[in-house]
Parts: sequence; C-alpha cells; structure tokens
Amino acid sequence: MPELPEVETVRRSLEGQILGLSFTEVELMMTKIVKTPSPQSFTESLAGKKIKKLGRRGKYLLIHMSDSLTMVIHLRMTGRLVYSPPDTPAEKHTHAIFKLSNGYSLHYSDIRQFGRIGLTDTDKLDSFPGLKDLGIEPLSENFSRDFLKRELKRKRTRIKPLLLDQTFIAGLGNIYADEALHRARINPEKIAASLTARETARLYQSIRDVLTEGIANRGTSFRDYVDGNGQAGSNQEALRVYDREGEPCLQCGKTVARIRLGGRSTYYCPKCQK
Repeated sequence: MPELPEVETVRRSLEGQILGLSFTEVELMMTKIVKTPSPQSFTESLAGKKIKKLGRRGKYLLIHMSDSLTMVIHLRMTGRLVYSPPDTPAEKHTHAIFKLSNGYSLHYSDIRQFGRIGLTDTDKLDSFPGLKDLGIEPLSENFSRDFLKRELKRKRTRIKPLLLDQTFIAGLGNIYADEALHRARINPEKIAASLTARETARLYQSIRDVLTEGIANRGTSFRDYVDGNGQAGSNQEALRVYDREGEPCLQCGKTVARIRLGGRSTYYCPKCQK
C-alpha cells in the first residue's frame, strides 16, 4: 500500500505537470471507485474545473480545484494515478481517465480495486469520511518529541500496531513503521507506555528520518507503486529490515526475523530490537 512517502511523491510528480490545467471530461469505467457523490454527479462536477493546488493528508492525495471543490483520492493497495500523453491506450485495470485541457490525461488504474475517489467542498474536508479521524502529520511542526512522549504514556497497546493506527499518526504504514522501529532499536511487541524517554526520542527521530528519506528516494516500489509519471521509486534499496526475513541485519549481522502482529507481517532484528 502506498504510504506517506509514496503519496507525497505522487503529489510532487503530478504538481509540476497538471497545476493550472482544467478537467475537460471524465471517463468512468468502474463506478464503484467513486465514494461520493454519485458517479454521474462526480463526472459532471469535474468538467471545466481548474486545478489550483495539490495536497496530501496522511495517505490521501488531494486535488484542490476552482469553485472550492477538492477531489480526494486514496490509492489503497495497488492504485496508480499517472499523467499520460494523448492517445495513450488504457491499461487492463484502468478504471477512470481524467482528460485535461492540454490534451494529456490522468489515468487511474487499480488491480485490486480497493482504491476510492471522492469529491467534496474544500471547506468540508475536515468532516470527509476517512479524513476526519486522521491523527497528526508526522512531518509537521506539531509532531514533536513532547507530543510523542505524552501520547505514548497513555497507550497500553504494543508499539507496532499503534504506529499503524491512522487515528494516532497519519501516513505511517507497515514498511516505514518497521524501519523506524529498527532504527530506534525498539522491539515491535513492546508496550507503548513502557518506552523510556531515550527510546521515545529515538523513535521520534527515526519516524521523521525514514519518511524524509523515503520521499527523497521517491518512494518504495516492490510491485505496483509508481509515481505520477509512471516511474518506480528506489527506497526499497535502502530498507534495513522490511521484507528481509532470513537476511543479515545491516547493523549487527544477526538474521532478520518476521512475526505477525495485528494480522500484519512485522520484520525486526532480534538482537538490535530486544
């Protein structure tokens, strides 16, 4: 699933291409991807709207348009939104084509069909389903060491599932949670409230570091993720534990292990993260 660095990379890669353009037409091949409003109202409302700004909240991509409308896109597991030249043939799993005023189009494809798109008034974003319950942005100024220390002391759950809770921290997913915990030398099964002040400080810095590096490397690509230009990221080459079960830890050389936590695979080093 695209996490914060991947969605931010899509945002940045599309911004330079589509900012200032207008939607001229929408071809909707799979209506169920539109969460709200009705598919017909969705396509009619987009016609003629000028793209004024691209944003992101957690794992959601936001396209702000004229008439104070915002398109909300959640790519989920396999969604792609790619800026495509005129006459680019639609791939097999293309579910929507957003035609632009310069002749290009945005092709939305999704093999697993879990992604969702919606449209709302910009001033109602805070009450939009999915967005309204999101936690703090981990790269924002509001995300501080004091914030993390205070909030962790209130949590009696294991730290890895807590980091995946989007109502706690928005945008963190399986990949970057594992990487942050490894860098912070914290066992993923440890109870959040039991973290020491030093561990909390390391975790705070590790979260920011792995996300920042993920963005700098244009995201992590294993199978489906590409940016808005259809290009894969390179952050998979920088991962220290994620998807490296049975391989030596890059820090100490001990074999990386995998366990299941909250129904998700979790990778960690048994020596570095006792």
